[in-house]
Amino acid sequence: MALLDDQGSVAQARPAELPGGVAGVYPLGSRLNAAGRLEVGGCDTLELAREFGTPVYVYAEDDLRSRARATREAFAERTEHFEVLYASKAFPCTAALRIFAEEGLSCDVASGGELHLALGAGFDPERIYMHGNNKTEAELRLALDSRVGHLVVDSFDEIERLGRLAPGGAQRVLLRVTPGITPDTHRAIQTGQEDSKFGIPLTEAGEAIERCAQAGLDLRGLHAHIGSQVSELDVYGALTDVLRNIGEYPLLNVGGGFGIAYTRHDKPHAVADYAEAMVSRVPEGVKVLCEPGRSLVGNAGVSLYTVGTVKAIPGVRTYVAVDGGMSDNIRPMLYGAVYEADLVERMGDSDPCRVVGMHCETGDVLVPEAALEGPRPGDVLVIPATGAYGHAMASNYNAVPRPPVVFCRDGEARVVVRRETYDDLTARDV
Repeated sequence: MALLDDQGSVAQARPAELPGGVAGVYPLGSRLNAAGRLEVGGCDTLELAREFGTPVYVYAEDDLRSRARATREAFAERTEHFEVLYASKAFPCTAALRIFAEEGLSCDVASGGELHLALGAGFDPERIYMHGNNKTEAELRLALDSRVGHLVVDSFDEIERLGRLAPGGAQRVLLRVTPGITPDTHRAIQTGQEDSKFGIPLTEAGEAIERCAQAGLDLRGLHAHIGSQVSELDVYGALTDVLRNIGEYPLLNVGGGFGIAYTRHDKPHAVADYAEAMVSRVPEGVKVLCEPGRSLVGNAGVSLYTVGTVKAIPGVRTYVAVDGGMSDNIRPMLYGAVYEADLVERMGDSDPCRVVGMHCETGDVLVPEAALEGPRPGDVLVIPATGAYGHAMASNYNAVPRPPVVFCRDGEARVVVRRETYDDLTARDV
């Protein structure tokens, strides 16, 4: 688009920063290019949609690295004794795992599959912590055979099972307890309340410690997790006090749950604030462990779609239907997650509408209250802050192939997970 300069001559349009409130939702460095289109990782998102098709998950690689470094630095400025574990469930992608391994993070896995991915991405087994409230014997054997650094035991049954599989061995473990702390977040992502499937109740922690000793396990520390998208900082200090009252150990894992911005109105705490809250009451010399996942990948990724139908119902609302939906982002349907949406060529708020998916469910709604600039069929629509749990929770509902994952850096784009095909849908048939 050509602009007029102060003398009335035609001036070349220049790249522009995103508006202040919106910028915090998109990957670091995102901007409007000279053509007025959204750019992520130096790549024109309209061109990305044309090259790789839609739906597609797009990540700014430098954003992933930057957030990993910022998190490590935030803890390093406060203590020498810390370890940052990437909670891989947020985005279990080999390319992302490899980046975080290169950036010096450790890894939190919650299944045999996540363990397989972490090992394949290059994580030292010593720097892997394996979670799970119901690990199978096969998963435990895989962890033992892989020489995983620490297993996080979650129940009396697991203590017995692990003691039997590793008799007399020195397998290092953390004991996960249920702290009885309920943070101010959606109930579906609360994990620290007394009524939880995770961990051992505080009243039974002493017995669990004794059982670990009887099973020959090397109990190195305690673990608790209170939830995700946590907006209160004082709960981490309270959690530390709960764990210290159980006993003194070399390791203290206080979980993750750092909040991110999903809309321009969200004002999450800085990572430094979370780090301060986590280390402030940890005894001198004790290593504090944290498990960020969403905060490392959530804002680093966006989802691109193509608008297929615009359906205006007089006196009711306008529906804007895209070529994805609940199969590539189940979070709005699962627990009411709120997102924003924009058109990559016309970023602006104008026409109220509802962004819906293509699936055979009335509840397949991605953004209930969106404002788009004159949406029409063929437009490329972007939903920011989808870097966490979109790819991880994707399904083949309605036999829809799952989208590819594309990493962008310095204007170069590469596929790190290919798009599924119809043949993939029948690949496991026998």
